[in-house]
Formats: sequence, structure tokens, C-alpha cells
Amino acid sequence: MARLEPGTAARRRATYLRGRRAEWLALAALMLKGYRPLAVRVSLNGGEIDLIVRRGATVAFVEVKARARLSEAQEAIGADKRRRFSRAVRAWVSRNPFAAGLTLRADAVFLGARGWPVHLPNAFPIEGL
Repeated sequence: MARLEPGTAARRRATYLRGRRAEWLALAALMLKGYRPLAVRVSLNGGEIDLIVRRGATVAFVEVKARARLSEAQEAIGADKRRRFSRAVRAWVSRNPFAAGLTLRADAVFLGARGWPVHLPNAFPIEGL
């Protein structure tokens, strides 16, 4: 088994905790906008959805990105991530038939080092829906 360099485990833990904090801040911001949480950190079919929220007849699958600068967070959702995300969304929808008649969209919430989370509704298309 490969050994981690000194400090690697601590860096990974700190990164993990920053990500969790960003997800909870994003969820709080969305709840203030009237969204109701359905799920947090859903892993399906090789992809992960950070947040699943609902407001009225809309279910939003949310990707949360936190970086030192807001512009870096906005650039962090590449084609590979969108493909894995879409695969997970399709799997979730197939397991939750109540969502079939609702509007489904992929949103993003971006966080910089300072300031309020930025919510971007319909940030990218969900492939295959």
C-alpha cells in the first residue's frame, strides 16, 4: 500500500471539511430562497449530486463549487463532471417516480473565499433527460 506524504491526510481532511461547509452554506442560501431539501450528497452510478432541493414544481440538482476566488469556482464544472452528474441525476429520477411530472434542472451554487453564495439556476443541461 502506498504511503501518504506527511501532511497529505491533514490536507485531504481540511479540503473535505471545506467542501462540507460549502454545501451547508449553499443549502442555507437555497432554503432562504424557498427551496426545501430532498437529499444531500447523493452518489449514484459513478456520479455525485451535492444537493437535491425542491421549490414548487421544480426539483433542482445542485452542484456546489467553492474556490478561493468566485471566478475559479464558476470555471470548475467541466464536461467530465457534467457527464457524471447527469448520470447520477438520471439514476435518481429512475428511483423517484414522483419527480416524473416535475420540472428538473441542474443548478450550481458558487462560493468564493468571502461573500454570499451565488446561485445559478439552470447552470447546465442534464444530459439524457
